[in-house]
Amino acid sequence: MTPITYYNRYTGSMETEQVYGESFLKWAYGNPLGKIALHSFVKRPFFSKWYGWRMNQASTKAKIAPFIQQYQLDESEFLDSADSYGHFNDFFYRKLKPEARPIHESAAVFPADGRHLGFENAEEVQGVFLKGQQWDLRSLIADDELYEEFKGGTLILSRLCPVDYHRFHFPCAGVPSACTTIEGPLFSVSPIALRQRLAYMWENKRTRTVLETEAFGKVLIQEIGATCVGSIHQTYQAGQAVEKGAEKGYFAFGGSSTITIFQPNKIQLAQDLLEHSSEQREIYARIGDTMGTPM
Repeated sequence: MTPITYYNRYTGSMETEQVYGESFLKWAYGNPLGKIALHSFVKRPFFSKWYGWRMNQASTKAKIAPFIQQYQLDESEFLDSADSYGHFNDFFYRKLKPEARPIHESAAVFPADGRHLGFENAEEVQGVFLKGQQWDLRSLIADDELYEEFKGGTLILSRLCPVDYHRFHFPCAGVPSACTTIEGPLFSVSPIALRQRLAYMWENKRTRTVLETEAFGKVLIQEIGATCVGSIHQTYQAGQAVEKGAEKGYFAFGGSSTITIFQPNKIQLAQDLLEHSSEQREIYARIGDTMGTPM
């Protein structure tokens, strides 16, 4: 399979992703026997629930130090010391020191560390991860009234890998609604899977929050569940104003994605995000960095 490459905003160079569990993903999504297993049990919530339970066991603490070393994580960013975590999940959804992720003052910011794609009109894009694939925004939103408000809107996909910081934040200041859960299976959201079927994004279990803002109007925020994501935890209070960059929640073990949707003509996306996304190339950027500015 073609390697997963992305543009790193900070180094100005193309890099190749180290895919955690790559051999399993290639087997599950590329091998006929793997696909049988995928549809028989891997996509089902009980499998991910079991895996999340496994990562909560004290014995998994031994995985933390080798993981940090293998993926060269910066321990100086951690709010707590690496040896303070009771199990791997504790480490996985660790908090960072506030100064590790400064929040840009005059722009909407990326809601998570990860690899991002941005599209000015999501419904006009032909070829997301694979030629011919297109966003089904109505199915993704799963609410006809909301869809009418956001159709033709700007969409930013923020994809988190298992090696990333796994808390997600608000991209701009505002007042958030209660979170709605949309049930579904749990397919992988790695490009290995999405190159075959983008529809996993609107078939998977996901959550939906509407953020009322002054600068950008209504902003729709979704968190996408995925294989081996133990759960999606929301830590904000509905109806209570939040600052830009405030924590919204976190994913337990597993890589996943957040999706941010703006109404049409509300945001001008950052130029590097637009340029690389037009080539179906993700850019790596961290939470708090510039995603776009008001129009």
